[in-house]
Amino acid sequence: MRQYIAFLRGINVGGHRVKMDRLRELFEGLGLSDVSTFIASGNVIFSTDSDDVEALSDRIERHLSRALGYEVATFLRSPTQLEKMASFHAPVRGDGKDSKHSVYVVLLRAPASEDLRARLVELCTEMDEFFVSGTEIYWRIEGKLSESPLFGRGLERVLQGLSTTTRNLNTLRRLAAKSRQGRAAL
Repeated sequence: MRQYIAFLRGINVGGHRVKMDRLRELFEGLGLSDVSTFIASGNVIFSTDSDDVEALSDRIERHLSRALGYEVATFLRSPTQLEKMASFHAPVRGDGKDSKHSVYVVLLRAPASEDLRARLVELCTEMDEFFVSGTEIYWRIEGKLSESPLFGRGLERVLQGLSTTTRNLNTLRRLAAKSRQGRAAL
């Protein structure tokens, strides 16, 4: 059995409310096992025999769309990929003192194109800085997310309609710890 972590876009935001018990039932209805959720924002850990990530992601999206009545973009990552995301550390700026930064991770379906990388470089300021690694964009914000001028539609314009979902790095670190515990129990 392989373990995956599903990051779902649009769960419990924008009027789309789904209880975690219901979400677990939906994943179990697909024949997935060892299903658990982590906080109410669409993070699901599960196991399956499948190693076809694209087909599995498509299957989950179709199932959730039929059951919930709206599109739910699904981003699957392996435990190894989650560990890599969780281990990210933004470079220290200046003397590193009194830095009250936050880091968010934007998940993509495919590796970031050179064009997207160039657009992100143009957005870097004293407040916002971007680091790209494969299918993840690490967004370091000096301060809180809501204080960034890119919060809301700003970053979406640069992403130009790409399907994404975003998680706080601290959430990913806690999710990685939960995933490790689940694998140890198997």
